[in-house]
Amino acid sequence: MKLVFCGTPPFAVPSLKHLVASGFEVQLVVTQPDRPQGRGMEMTAPPVKLTAEKLGLPVLQPEKIKNNEQFQETLTKLSPEAIIVVGYGRIIPPWMLALAPRGNINVHASLLPKYRGAAPIQWAVANGENVTGVTTMLLNQGLDTGDILLQRQTGILADDTSITLAPRLAQIGADLLVETLLGLKAGRVRPLPQDDSRATLAPILKKEDGEISFAWTVAEISNRVRGFQPWPGVYTSFRGKNLKIIRARPGQDAPKLSLGELGVAQERLFVGCSGGGLELLEVQPEGKKVISAREFISGYRLGAQERLG
Repeated sequence: MKLVFCGTPPFAVPSLKHLVASGFEVQLVVTQPDRPQGRGMEMTAPPVKLTAEKLGLPVLQPEKIKNNEQFQETLTKLSPEAIIVVGYGRIIPPWMLALAPRGNINVHASLLPKYRGAAPIQWAVANGENVTGVTTMLLNQGLDTGDILLQRQTGILADDTSITLAPRLAQIGADLLVETLLGLKAGRVRPLPQDDSRATLAPILKKEDGEISFAWTVAEISNRVRGFQPWPGVYTSFRGKNLKIIRARPGQDAPKLSLGELGVAQERLFVGCSGGGLELLEVQPEGKKVISAREFISGYRLGAQERLG
C-alpha cells in the first residue's frame, strides 16, 4: 500500500517506524519546517524529519499546505492509496481529504468522541480519568469528528503524567495504525460514525490553564500537576512572585490548614486545599531552579500562616 505520512512530534515517530517495518511503501514524509528552539534559538528539525532521514525517506516541509499548488501537484503525482496524519499540526485542506481513495487516516490519542482537540493526553490526565486510549479515524473537515475505524484503550496509572503516558499511547497508536490499514485492505474494518452527543473537548493549552486555585480539591490540583507537564505546568504565587508546583500528591497525615496556607510536618511541605492538604514534593521559585520541598523549607524559613496564591 502506497502512503504519504504527515507528522511532526515524538508521538508520531513510532507510527512512521512501524509502517516502514511492516512493509508499507511510505512515498513521502511531510512535516513542519525546522524551528528555532532552546536558549540559543538554534534551528531544530522535528522528530519525524530526523526519523525519516534515518529511514532514507524523502521529506517535505511546506510552510503552508492549503493553497500550495506545488505541494498539491507533488502529492497528486504520487497518487497515494492513503494519507496518514499523526500530530502533523496543520488543518488538512479539502483537496488532501479528497486525494487518496482510502482517505486521510488519523491516529488520535483519546477514545473518541471524548477529548476532541489538540491536547487529549494532557486533559485526560488533568481531569482525573482512569482510562484513555487511541482511535484511528477518517479525517473530515470537522475537529476530530470523522468516522472511527478502530480503538484500543489503556489505563492511566495513579502516578502517570502526560510525559509518561504519551509514549505508551504512541506505541499503541503505531500498532493500531498498522492493524487499521491491514483491516481496511482485507475489508475487516468499516468506518463507524461518532456519537456527537458524547463529545468532549481537549483544547490547545494556554499558559493561564496552569494557574490553580486552592479552593479546588486536592485531587483536582494534583491531577493538573500530572497532566500539564511539561507545559504550561501548574503555578501559583509565593511572597508576591511566581511559584511552579513541579510534583505533588494528596497529603497523607496533612495538618489542618486553611485554603492556600502552608504547613510543615516532619520536614514535609503541605498546602491547604478544599477537603484536605496537598503535599508539595518539588517546586520552582521564579527565576530559580527546581528544588525539593525540604530545600524550600530550609531556604525560605517559613513563618506562621504563610500562604500560596
